[in-house]
Amino acid sequence: MPQTTTITTRSNAREILRLAVPAFGALIAEPLFLLADSAIVGHLGVDQLAGVGLASTVMHTAVGLMVFLAYSTTPAVARAIGDGKLAKALAAGRDGVWLALVLGISLAVVGFVAAEPLVGLMGATGDVRGFAVDYLRWSMPGLAAMLLIFAGTGVLRGLQDTRTPLVVATAGFALNIALNWFLVYGLHLSVTGSAIGTSIAQWAMATVYLVMVGRNARQHDVSFKPDWHGIRAMTKVGSWLMLRTLSLRLAILATVLVVTAQGAVNLAAHQLAMTIFSFLAFALDALAIAAQALIGKELGARNAGRVRELTRTMIRWGLGFGVVTGLLLALVAPWAGYLFTSDAGVREALTLALWVLAVGQPLAGYVFVLDGVLIGAGDARYLAIAGVVNLAVYGPLLAAVHVIRPDGAAGLVWLWVVFALGYMLARGVTLGLRARTDKWMVLGSH
Repeated sequence: MPQTTTITTRSNAREILRLAVPAFGALIAEPLFLLADSAIVGHLGVDQLAGVGLASTVMHTAVGLMVFLAYSTTPAVARAIGDGKLAKALAAGRDGVWLALVLGISLAVVGFVAAEPLVGLMGATGDVRGFAVDYLRWSMPGLAAMLLIFAGTGVLRGLQDTRTPLVVATAGFALNIALNWFLVYGLHLSVTGSAIGTSIAQWAMATVYLVMVGRNARQHDVSFKPDWHGIRAMTKVGSWLMLRTLSLRLAILATVLVVTAQGAVNLAAHQLAMTIFSFLAFALDALAIAAQALIGKELGARNAGRVRELTRTMIRWGLGFGVVTGLLLALVAPWAGYLFTSDAGVREALTLALWVLAVGQPLAGYVFVLDGVLIGAGDARYLAIAGVVNLAVYGPLLAAVHVIRPDGAAGLVWLWVVFALGYMLARGVTLGLRARTDKWMVLGSH
C-alpha cells in the first residue's frame, strides 16, 4: 500500500509540474510586454513614459476583467476531454473564441472613441494627456487580439497543453521588442509606434491560436460557425467569473486609495510590496492553472476520488510554496529596498510590509490553489458570491486603518496586515468551506 501511494504521489507531481511550469512562463509574458514598452518609450522622455503608464492602466483594467475568457474556456474544454467528447471540447473552445471576438471588437471600438475622456478622468493634462490618448487609441486593435489570446490559451489549457502557450508567448515577446524598436526609433513614431508594434505582435499570437483551434475543429468535423446558444452559455459562466475578478480588483483599488492618503513614502513602499506580491502570485497562478485543467478533466471523467486526491496534493504544494517563499522573503526583506530606491523612509516601510507579506504567504498559497480548483470545477457562481462577501469583510477592516491612520510606517504595516492576513483569510475561509463539501464536484461534462 505505501508503494502504491508513493507511485500515485509521483504521478500527481509529474502531472502538476507538466502543466504548471510552462504556465508560469506564459504568465510572465504580458508583464514582459509592458516592461519592454516602458524601456523603449522611457528613452523618449518623461511625458511619453507617463502617458504610456496612464494608458496602460486603462488597458489593464479592461483586459483584467476579461480574463474570464480563459478561466471559463479551460474547465469547459477539460470536462469534455475527460468525458471522452473531443468534438464537444472543440465546440466549447470555438464558442469561447467567438465570445472573445465579439467582446474584443466592441471594447476596441468603445475604447478608440472614448480614449480622450477616459484619459481625462485619470487626471492627465498637457503633453502627458496627448501621449496617453495616442497610445490608448492605437492599442485598441491589440485589445481584441488579447481577448482572442485569452480564449485560445483557455482552449489549449483545457486540452492539457500549456507548452504551446509558452512558445507563442515567447515568440510574441521577441516580435514585440523588434517591432517597437523599429517603429519608435526607426520610423520615429513615438508612443504611437510602441502601441502599433504591440498590437501587431498580439495579433500574430492571436492568429496562431485561431489557426490551431480552426484546424482542430475541421479535423473533427466541428463547424467553426458561431453557435449562439453555446456563446450565451459561456457568457453566463463568464459573467460570474467577471464579478469574482471585479471584487478582487476593487479590493486592490480600495487598498491603493487608503495608502495614498498615508503619504508618498507609504504609497511608494506599498507599490513595491505589491509588485513583489504580484510576482510571487504568478507562481501560485501557475499551480491554479494546473488545477483548472486537471480538475476539469477528472470531473468530466467522473473520477471524484482522483479529484479529491489532486486537490489535496495541490493544497500541500500551495502551502509548501508559501512557507518557502515566506521564509526567503523574511530573510531578504531588510535588503530588498536597496534594489528599488535610495530613500531610507521607503526602504524602512517596505521592509516592514514585506515581513507581513512573508507571514501571509502560506495563506496566499492555500487561497490561490483552491481558487484554481473551484474555477476548474466550474463553480463560478459560488466564487462570485464569495468574492462579494470577502469584499464586504475587507471593507470595514480597511476603513478602520483609514480612520485610525497610524503614523509613519505603522500605517503601511496595518494596511498589509488587513490585506495579506485579513482579506486573504476571508478568502481562505470561504474557499475552504466550499472545498470541504461535495457541492462543487459536479461530475461529467455539462
